[in-house]
Amino acid sequence: MLKKHAKFFENILFIADLFVIGLSWLFAYYIRFYSGLLPAEKGIPPFSIYFYLIIPILFIWGFVFKTFGLYRPKRISPYLNEIFDIVKACTFSVLILISITFFFRQYEYSRLVFLVFWIMTIISLSLERVVFRELLRYMRRKGHNIRYAIIVGTGSLANDIFNRIELHPELGLKIKGFLSQDESVVGREINGIPVIGTYKDIRKIIIDKDIDQVITALPIEQHALTVELLKDIGDEMVDIKVVPDLCEFMTLRGGIDELDGLPIISLQDTPLYGWNIVIKRTFDIIFSIISIIITAPIMVLISIIVKVTSPGPVFYKQERMGLDGKKFITYKFRTMMVNAEENTGPVWAKENDKRKTTIGTFLRRTNLDELPQFFNVLKGDMSIVGPRPERPVFVEQFKKSIPQYMLRHKMKAGITGWAQVNGWRGNTSIEKRIEYDLYYIENWSFMFDMKIILMTMWKGFKNAY
Repeated sequence: MLKKHAKFFENILFIADLFVIGLSWLFAYYIRFYSGLLPAEKGIPPFSIYFYLIIPILFIWGFVFKTFGLYRPKRISPYLNEIFDIVKACTFSVLILISITFFFRQYEYSRLVFLVFWIMTIISLSLERVVFRELLRYMRRKGHNIRYAIIVGTGSLANDIFNRIELHPELGLKIKGFLSQDESVVGREINGIPVIGTYKDIRKIIIDKDIDQVITALPIEQHALTVELLKDIGDEMVDIKVVPDLCEFMTLRGGIDELDGLPIISLQDTPLYGWNIVIKRTFDIIFSIISIIITAPIMVLISIIVKVTSPGPVFYKQERMGLDGKKFITYKFRTMMVNAEENTGPVWAKENDKRKTTIGTFLRRTNLDELPQFFNVLKGDMSIVGPRPERPVFVEQFKKSIPQYMLRHKMKAGITGWAQVNGWRGNTSIEKRIEYDLYYIENWSFMFDMKIILMTMWKGFKNAY
């Protein structure tokens, strides 16, 4: 019965897609020739030659959407993945349509119609899919369109999967029970759900319980057993999901990638790839140039005061560790006496540090000593927002005692950061600083950067000695 329901919803979605596609084509014709937005200097072609093209359009889009798997169940998949698939499928379909119409020598179809149609289909189909998925999720929350599943395993991973499924009733998944390797635990309950059998009973349970989905959650040491189970039920008409026991090793933005159809598990990765790199770097360049221009008079004044009030250079150069553990030289206005660490070695500045110059205390308190770091940003060694760079000598100390410390170098170092605007700066808890740095990397977005910049302007830094 559930399979029939799934087919019914698939057919409804297919019909809705075709309706939206056909409407988008007609709307593209209207926008091009009748809306006045795009002047038709060569006149308006007959509506009929565009109307009759709907039939091949519906055939092409239907075939391509089926080929791209846009009608497979997507209870768990995020919206963005589906929208990205729609973009790819619509682009491919438009290219096919353009290729076909090239041979219609008696007609010259408007390229602007194709362009508007391409944009319209992507936007309208994406919105239609979101509405359709939300309606299904609403139905599932009300107890309709439910699919039944079993979890193979009874360990912590199986328990975690069950808890996450329970948190999302919109998925429409109901766990009928757990399977265990140990017969002695059959009949016991895990979170109120019974252990209904052993692994060897899986075929019988799938049939007797009318199971739609099997979720395997076995530990790494039972990999061979997982393989045997999958072979055993490979010909059953159920969806099979395998959750690898690698969650404890997933740190930054872990997930599943694909290489020519081969799934690859990513345990940690940087959020900066593709357009994200372009957006962040472009913003860094523009913001740093504007900041340098605005603060130039202040930097000139500070340079004069530093030079007059204490012997030595105006700028202080120090080696720091940045993206991917690469070292670079950071620039600051000098706030301490020359050779301040000659007797102490590398140490952090403290409150009422006697090594500071007369103007040094003020510069550190106001963070004006860091204005030259905008040149580091312009050069590309740093970013406006990111984890604060640390000296290599301290990095060597921290990475031995603080778990995941080096992961902060998966993002380019910044002038300001999430840890800094929350008070974790200077001589404060390194563990809390790392916690905030990793949270920033895990949840990075351009808008998150904007939030941190606004917080920096409003609150400033704390704990600056």
